[in-house]
Amino acid sequence: MSSTELSEKLGITMANLSILKNNKAKAVRFTTLNSICKILDCQPGDILEYVEDIEDGK
Repeated sequence: MSSTELSEKLGITMANLSILKNNKAKAVRFTTLNSICKILDCQPGDILEYVEDIEDGK
């Protein structure tokens, strides 16, 4: 599925989808996550990964 098609199905702009795709989002609404999973027929764990923040000096 193209990014354009996904953004249309989600009802979000290409700019906002790009922020999600490029790990620039500070938060994701559960409703958006739910919609993505429904459209892509996947589970949240299929598209999310936990990466610990690296703090300065540690």
